[in-house]
Amino acid sequence: MERLLHFIFGKHIRKSDYMKEIIVVGAGHAGVEAAMAISNMNIKVKLITLSKDLMATLACNPSIGGPAKGIVVREVDALGGVMGRLADLNALQIKMLNTAKGPGVRALRNQIDKIKYSRMVRDVIEKQPNLELIQAQVKTLIFENNKVSGVVLADGSEMRSDVVVLTTGTFLASQIMIGQNVTDIASDDQATTKEISKSLKSRGLDIIRLKTGTVARIKTNSLNLEVTEIQPGDEDLNFFSWKTKKGDITLPQLPCYLTYTNLETHKIIENNLEKSSMYSGVVTGAGARYCPSVEDKIVRFADKKRHQLFIEPESLELDTVYVQGLSTSLPEDVQLEMIHSVKGLENAEIVKYGFAIEYDAINPIQLKPSLESMHIENLFFAGQINGTSGYEEAAGQGIMAGINAALKVLDKEPFILRRDEAYIGVMIDDLVTKGTQEPYRLLTSRSEYRLLLRHDNADQRLTQYGRDFNVVKDEQYQAFKNKMQTMSEIEQALKDVSFIGSDDINKLLVKEGFSNLNDRLSAYELLKRPRITVENIKPYLDFDYDIDLAKLVEIEIKYAGYIVKAKREAGRLLKMEMVKIDEELDYSKIDNLSVEGREKLMLIRPTTLGQATRISGVNPADITVLSFHLNSSNK
Repeated sequence: MERLLHFIFGKHIRKSDYMKEIIVVGAGHAGVEAAMAISNMNIKVKLITLSKDLMATLACNPSIGGPAKGIVVREVDALGGVMGRLADLNALQIKMLNTAKGPGVRALRNQIDKIKYSRMVRDVIEKQPNLELIQAQVKTLIFENNKVSGVVLADGSEMRSDVVVLTTGTFLASQIMIGQNVTDIASDDQATTKEISKSLKSRGLDIIRLKTGTVARIKTNSLNLEVTEIQPGDEDLNFFSWKTKKGDITLPQLPCYLTYTNLETHKIIENNLEKSSMYSGVVTGAGARYCPSVEDKIVRFADKKRHQLFIEPESLELDTVYVQGLSTSLPEDVQLEMIHSVKGLENAEIVKYGFAIEYDAINPIQLKPSLESMHIENLFFAGQINGTSGYEEAAGQGIMAGINAALKVLDKEPFILRRDEAYIGVMIDDLVTKGTQEPYRLLTSRSEYRLLLRHDNADQRLTQYGRDFNVVKDEQYQAFKNKMQTMSEIEQALKDVSFIGSDDINKLLVKEGFSNLNDRLSAYELLKRPRITVENIKPYLDFDYDIDLAKLVEIEIKYAGYIVKAKREAGRLLKMEMVKIDEELDYSKIDNLSVEGREKLMLIRPTTLGQATRISGVNPADITVLSFHLNSSNK
């Protein structure tokens, strides 16, 4: 049979090319999650990577999580993804951020052993059923009748598939810049490609140019850490994954260190700004506003006398640290002088200099909310190619693109998360509705529903979805059901226990600033009071409980009023999200739309009335006109 196919179609066509399958291009954080989701949904997938040894690398900062980002990792885990579990198992430091603030902004952040993490990713991928890992370079895509039908490799061979998911990160037409030196290469000295961008552009896609950067890597034993401020991790550990237990953490937990730039550092930078890639005109792409280079910080915040620098370990197998906050594209000699001006870094030995990297991405308003291209059927995009920054944003898009690619093959409706359901939903809605002109970074402030989208309730929000698509397997789903049952039992037990005002409980209340109890009050009602916690009332309860689960119940009790209000508001907006808009709707035939509103609606093609309300340039009057038209059309 293979000889017959060879005779008919040519030497590069294989029998497997005609089986139902999906190709994922790129094995970064987006590609890994996409491929794993597809294979879990029992669809064959080929994951193509430039290097099997550099899968899901932490090419920039050696950490996963942080504000909003950490919640995304929990969401990926709840949907059946792998990032959370691997981040836990390879953590060198685990720290919950914003613990002094409300639960809506708390988020986990792990320092990661980048070498062990990437190695473990490869091991997971190679053991996954329905998944073939291929080391090769994709040169371009195969298009037929405005559909994608496969890829062409650098050696000229073709691979056919039903759907292609592009997760190429910063590898499209990438250039690394140090001072005036520009090299056509991607991070980790891997090959770049210009042909994919050209092929997408030839098909009518808007290609944008973006820029990011990284810091110099410094030998750990060349630093004087005694003069810096130690930053330890948590003693009471929290985890990203439902599966992780404290006994699973086998790597030593290491501290980070804090130091600062100073006026001398700033003077060195100011005197050499014209030598920076960014300020000399070499860089043409837009950089990340929320993760600026140190040059940009000195210019934009000229009144500040110092900026924080965090010294972070990279791996137990490397004698190097990452100096968070010192991203730069200055020439090597200036970088060395700048680094030596920092307290604790006076004798630093640089292993690898910092650099800027510029690359092609697509304007994400050209995507459907499913992350499929509007212009090219069966072509999905995820990760930095969509204009985002960060491993976590990439993983969140990856699992959604993977699920939707599989649903496309199965001829089923796409899976779209709403803004009130997940930070992943917020991110994708922002991208496809508003677009971006700079690397998009997910922030808690981007969500209207922060109290609903918490670190602690990601599994409650999303596990059932993952189960529905078979990405969440039996063990995870059973653990989730057991957890929900236990939490329900704890809540009921708290309602059943009541206090009449014993001396002991009154001492606690007075200590926390409350008056003595005069009437009978349940433990459930008592927990609604600030500073009264399940931990400090435990001695007065006549039942035992899992303290971690009890803390989750406490959050629901304490913030019940705010949560109900947020859900009510989300419910009002949900009515507009339920009003579907035909993708082929001819807006030119709808009278009384504003000129700008009509142009934006035709460009972005919202799939719901709710999405239409979030398009910049579409005013309330346009929404009224559109709503009336949709109602009339449905009668």
